[in-house]
Amino acid sequence: MRRGVTSVFSDDIAIDLGTVNTLVHVAGTGVVIDEPSMVAVRNSNGVREVLAVGQVAKQMIGRAPEPIETIRPLRDGVIADFVATEEMLRQFIKRTKTMLGFRRPRILICVPAGATPVERRVVYETALSAGARRVLLVAEPVAAAIGAGLPVDEPAGSMVVDIGGGTTDIAVLSHGCVVQARSLRCAGNAMDEAIIRYVRRRHDLRIGETNAERIKIEAGTASQLLNGRTAEIHIRGRDLRHGKPKSIVLAPYDIAEALEDPLDELAEFVRRALEDLHLEISTDVCVRGIRLTGGGARLDKLDRELERRIGVKFLVPDEPMRCVINGSAAIFDQLGERGQLLLEP
Repeated sequence: MRRGVTSVFSDDIAIDLGTVNTLVHVAGTGVVIDEPSMVAVRNSNGVREVLAVGQVAKQMIGRAPEPIETIRPLRDGVIADFVATEEMLRQFIKRTKTMLGFRRPRILICVPAGATPVERRVVYETALSAGARRVLLVAEPVAAAIGAGLPVDEPAGSMVVDIGGGTTDIAVLSHGCVVQARSLRCAGNAMDEAIIRYVRRRHDLRIGETNAERIKIEAGTASQLLNGRTAEIHIRGRDLRHGKPKSIVLAPYDIAEALEDPLDELAEFVRRALEDLHLEISTDVCVRGIRLTGGGARLDKLDRELERRIGVKFLVPDEPMRCVINGSAAIFDQLGERGQLLLEP
């Protein structure tokens, strides 16, 4: 009972700082922010001014006047623009002040499993500059494994594949410790880029990232077998030959063909991770199956396609996009028992 009361008045914040979306969890309240990792910046005489972050900034894409640009301050899961990321974090943290009062929070923040010490240090210092009292770091797939409900404390091995926007991360845990953690810089954004290239190559049509993401969500599928998704999507863009507006219709089969290369890379990444495990742990994973989390896990039939290519069953939790943030919150709640999962800043 004492533990529950303490958590209600805690000033702990968990942040899933992603390339595409950022989620913020406040202890005792839950997820209070789930918005695009986007910043709108105005450049004037060499001075950069942040005008908006999150959803408001995303709505300005393609609509803002020329001095204003919309940027993603993170690339491949790590900070590419220190100043913009700091301001985005600062504003997100400011929104939690009504729950935290004037206290500076402790923040647990997720980073890709393959983040270098330098990249981790940048995240650490950015969070401190944004108003944190103390900053803790954890690998994204480790948090995803806990958030997906994997029995990580058991002696048998458990594996999770977390597909975000910039990176795909793998973690294998056993006895409450990390056996293996690695990253591949091929994930949701790479799928969007593959769709853009496909539409340009096959239809001489130029589309943007926003359109490509919409295609993937509304009509995308990982399987070229025509026994699943049947939705078609109408796309409008600029004809590269004549410079005029042009419309085309794409079917799920087209998207599956477009995604062939990133799916090949993803399957090979998982296959190598399995091969590098000790035989006993690899056997455990093959028997239990692999959890598929992150926004990329929502791609239609991705679990079945990976199972077909690798020969191991893949399972998708009910809310794959919330696994990392839910796991981060659980680590904070059990910090005494989970301290060995934290990374050095």
